[in-house]
Amino acid sequence: MGNVLGVGIDLVSISEIRDLDKRLEGVFVRKTYSSNEIADADNATDYYQFLAGRFAVKEAVYKAVCGSFTDVDFDFRKVETIRLGNGAPKFVLNEYMDGILKQIGATDVKISISNQGDYAIAVANLIG
Repeated sequence: MGNVLGVGIDLVSISEIRDLDKRLEGVFVRKTYSSNEIADADNATDYYQFLAGRFAVKEAVYKAVCGSFTDVDFDFRKVETIRLGNGAPKFVLNEYMDGILKQIGATDVKISISNQGDYAIAVANLIG
């Protein structure tokens, strides 16, 4: 594994994600998450807890990248997380994120998500 180039962390209220999505009648989810993330959420035990964790990842990755590399034009909605067979989250190196990582000399992003009560938290380590 390479050096850590940046670290991001984010804490999200699950009820705020749920309330925002309900107030916007599903538009928030459709505009913020990939089809894979929505499908994984549909199969999760708690739909909004799952989405809050994924939102925290998007924000944590944004902070890891833009906190260290301030000249990057970054759209956090393009950050995608899939669920592995064992339930662990995995950062997806899609075409958009591959371009961002190459631009800043990074090779991967390692993530972790946890939930407790009304909160989901995620950490992202930018690896170079």
